[in-house]
Amino acid sequence: MAEDLETQEAQKGMFGAGDGAVRPARFGLGHVSEVERKLPVFAETDVLVVGGGPAGTTAAVSAARLGARVILVERYNHLGGLATGGLVIWIDRMSDWDGKLVIRGIAEEILDRLPKDAIKGPSKALLGSRDESAVNEWAPRASAHHGTVTWAPMIDPEWLKLAKLSMIREAGVDVLLHTWVTAPLNEDGRLAGAIVESKQGRMAIRAKTVIDASGDGDMFAQTGEETEGDVDKDNIHHCANTASLLTGIDVDRWMDFRTGDTEGFKQFMAAGRKAVKHFILPMAGWRDDTVVFMGPRFSGFDVLKIDDLTHLELLSREAIVALLNFYKANAPGFEKAWLMLTAPQLGARHSRRLVGLHRMTVSETRSGTILPDEIGVSPSLSPNLPTVSVPYGALLAKNSDNLLVAGRHISTDAQTHTFMREIPQCWLTGHAAGVAAALAADKGIEAKNLSVPEIRQALKAQGAYLQEQ
Repeated sequence: MAEDLETQEAQKGMFGAGDGAVRPARFGLGHVSEVERKLPVFAETDVLVVGGGPAGTTAAVSAARLGARVILVERYNHLGGLATGGLVIWIDRMSDWDGKLVIRGIAEEILDRLPKDAIKGPSKALLGSRDESAVNEWAPRASAHHGTVTWAPMIDPEWLKLAKLSMIREAGVDVLLHTWVTAPLNEDGRLAGAIVESKQGRMAIRAKTVIDASGDGDMFAQTGEETEGDVDKDNIHHCANTASLLTGIDVDRWMDFRTGDTEGFKQFMAAGRKAVKHFILPMAGWRDDTVVFMGPRFSGFDVLKIDDLTHLELLSREAIVALLNFYKANAPGFEKAWLMLTAPQLGARHSRRLVGLHRMTVSETRSGTILPDEIGVSPSLSPNLPTVSVPYGALLAKNSDNLLVAGRHISTDAQTHTFMREIPQCWLTGHAAGVAAALAADKGIEAKNLSVPEIRQALKAQGAYLQEQ
């Protein structure tokens, strides 16, 4: 495969090296020995959730609502993950092509908690509509696809943080912010919790059941579970970047230009591609004075490597300045635009995936088969494909008996990962993992030995949508 051109160009000038040698040698310098030490046990719990992103928050809430003692550990100062700190404020489709909401339960409740001025999307009465005027209104705002109005709203990330925190606290979850889970805790040959690190030092948390909702498989990779990462480096779903919010914009004027002045917009696009190396279009936000740039996306980087993460941050910030300058000078409605925020969290789309008990495959997801262990339903990618039955087995590790996995790193093939990594699907798998973890901890059994009908019953009681065979 030819070397990725964006990566090559970035290496030529980003750090002023000029010769492509931007990363110093990091290994081959020998080793040091770390002194063995005893760690204090910080807490004991029924369910330990690693990561407070979309999957982790729904997992923690669903488990706590079943009466489990839950500790949620999050490395940042907020909950929500990429939907908040990553500025992925476009919540991808939660409805099927007939307008039925299929991702429901806690995911639906989260959005219902947002103030009216913190979410922008079509009315529920319009979902599934193929009316031309409705489609033309919502397509530029990414809420109509393939000629159908869908539930894919824009949200205010700050209000989403608050909504998630209020749900967590109301459920009685013990939240640890500013805390990094560094390793699994193994006792008597089994996973028994995790080692955490913070300003308070290095400590242990014991748990009956652990949910890896880290997004990168940080726990299951260290427990020795098999992983895979076979995504083409030229594929959009392997890309990474830091997103940005711009405000001070007349979004209606911009939309009128984009949709109403065909020739002018064509010339604008041509000029942008010529003037800006990484030229992209913004998405209209939840307010009529705000847009989000969810790119430019850069490929050829490994988000598990600190040099690549650093490089991506610098590259993204350089790109957003170039975009801001061009849009202010050339885009109607952007004359007074200013950079409000660059995302605190880098937008990583893929790193590791679990090879679990049930690996979701593209052929299976396109078959329309309702799986016997279905714990959720995902919208399909297009109207000519059936909704997707999500299996419980995709959340289960093969060897770590009391480990569940939720979020973008569940067990899928590369093609299925392209939609199972989205925010609503992470809410869905987190909801199911939390229910299963609570039930397993209560019964004192392994998660893989749970009765699937019992899991489904608990999910339905919490508002989840499930199909019947």
